[in-house]
Amino acid sequence: MLHHAWLICGPAGIGKATLAFRLARLLLNAENPDSSQARRIAAGTHGDLLEISRAVDEKKGRLRGEITAADVRPVQTFLHHTATEGGWRVVIVDGAEYLNRFAANALLKILEEPPPRCVLLLTTSSPGALLPTIRSRCRMLTLSALSDADMRAALPGISADVLARAHGSPGRALFLSQDRDGAIASFVAEILAGQVRGSETMALSERIAREAEGFALLCDLLGEGLADRARSAARRGDLAKADLAARQCSELDTLRRQTEGFNLDKAQAIRQAAELASGS
Repeated sequence: MLHHAWLICGPAGIGKATLAFRLARLLLNAENPDSSQARRIAAGTHGDLLEISRAVDEKKGRLRGEITAADVRPVQTFLHHTATEGGWRVVIVDGAEYLNRFAANALLKILEEPPPRCVLLLTTSSPGALLPTIRSRCRMLTLSALSDADMRAALPGISADVLARAHGSPGRALFLSQDRDGAIASFVAEILAGQVRGSETMALSERIAREAEGFALLCDLLGEGLADRARSAARRGDLAKADLAARQCSELDTLRRQTEGFNLDKAQAIRQAAELASGS
């Protein structure tokens, strides 16, 4: 018998949501992409499939920072209705780590008493962020990073340098490739080496802030660099430097969340990120 809840885990960009929708198509008899079922799934109008994810904040024009109880509430009604096509009902919760406390508790009640012939597919890059009681009620399916050969086959137009930094994640490779001239990666390298001068920081921060994903990309690369610095220092036994790098990484994450969550000045935030990360 098919278990009623699955937790699909893996790094960002590895294809967790793609797999969840693939499984949904299998359950809903929509394997043929030309079928009416498949077309309804693609259009988001299939009566036996419900997707829950972070909604767009219309005032800020970006995804909200959490999934709320109001977002989860329709699941209860959906699962207690008869399947429109007499088969399975499928719920996909994409980005389950974003469930706030109230949303997580609402989902937990559904996982504890699931109706028959329903499947919940939860995706997450951070399984540790979920309630242990949610994890315990799900079968875990962990996606591994793609091999170098698979990455080259999937993304033939992406440079070898970007593929190497993507760590086997196609989505991350596409994200990193937005730094088309490598200016953001070079800026991050200079920050980590403590070589950035004030006038350069001012000009580059303004340029990066104007790019659609510039701020997010800088924070991602800078956070990765600080995490590598912390791991390297810990392996050498330099616990003081490892602790400093770990704290810098945490402060950078807080700065990113606050800047994106409150729509703060990204250029100013980039200068703050450069300042906090350049100290060693």
